Amino acid sequence: MTRWPMISAVMLTLLFVVACGEDEEDKELVIMTHDSFDISESVIEEFELANDATVVIQKAGDAGEALVRAILEKGNPSADLLYGVDNTYLGRALEQDIFETYSPDLLDEVPDRFKFDSTNHVIPIDYGYVNLNYDVEFLAEEGISPPGTLEELTNEEWKGRLVVQNPATSSPGLAFLISTIAYFGEDDEYDYIDYWTDLKANDLLVKDGWSDSYYTDFTKYGGDRPLVVSYATSPAAEVFFSEEPLDEPPTGNILIDKATFLQIEGIGVLKGANSEKLAKKFIDFALGKTFQEDFPDKMFVYPVNENAGTPDFFKFAEVPAQPSDISATEIGEKREDWIQAWTEAILR
Repeated sequence: MTRWPMISAVMLTLLFVVACGEDEEDKELVIMTHDSFDISESVIEEFELANDATVVIQKAGDAGEALVRAILEKGNPSADLLYGVDNTYLGRALEQDIFETYSPDLLDEVPDRFKFDSTNHVIPIDYGYVNLNYDVEFLAEEGISPPGTLEELTNEEWKGRLVVQNPATSSPGLAFLISTIAYFGEDDEYDYIDYWTDLKANDLLVKDGWSDSYYTDFTKYGGDRPLVVSYATSPAAEVFFSEEPLDEPPTGNILIDKATFLQIEGIGVLKGANSEKLAKKFIDFALGKTFQEDFPDKMFVYPVNENAGTPDFFKFAEVPAQPSDISATEIGEKREDWIQAWTEAILR
């Protein structure tokens, strides 16, 4: 007669423990991301208050390093979300099967050109463009105009005047390499390797990272190279950070058709996440206007939500008319081969 009450009591206890466990799982959200991630504390706090949870930002190096870490932790991740997978790394991320699928409602407010993963394992969050920048004052003093084609950079006029980043170690460096592949092709009579070989012969400078090339070698900051691979938002950033008000940026964009790269960043729920439900709520939040309008003046990228605005100084950022047209799928399939071929031609 006493067995049923005892069993019921045990079952109730177990249900209580399970329920408490589920609640605990959704009290903390860990977001793994790259070192450049920057969002206002007030925005994070808004999400925390709305969901009675704590958000932990786990920075893991650059975008490539963060992805490698997520792959090494496959099935037992230290984070719930990975933020910052871009279209140069998407193929590798999907191949490793580290993400759950999710289709947030606000994806309807994202234009199709930014939906770089049709399987919805990685959801687009922001985008920007990689292209050549030039020092306005330097070129004016030299009496020369910015190059109108990539071919011009192999001319004597531009000898020793370009600094780029190593595509094996730099995201913008890889983006620019991909742009040259789109521009010159792989198997044409004069292909991208031929072009890079000619750049090398014209005293090309290659640095490991963007910061070093921009703030050390670019003439705007005391270097000797008036051309640098950077971002289409870099001139706007120069205006934003200037100690004195500027009517025009001191740097300019070189927007050659098919020689710029549309870089799209996304976020995904990691398989095995401890707080999967909370992670999906954060993706919903990240696509909303509060989050989307907060990061442009911190990470200098555009929001993917078509209803989100950008700061006034973004008027100095330009949008290329015709970026390179190589898909994330093709990049995923050929990325390592491209980098190896470039390394053998330029660094060895």
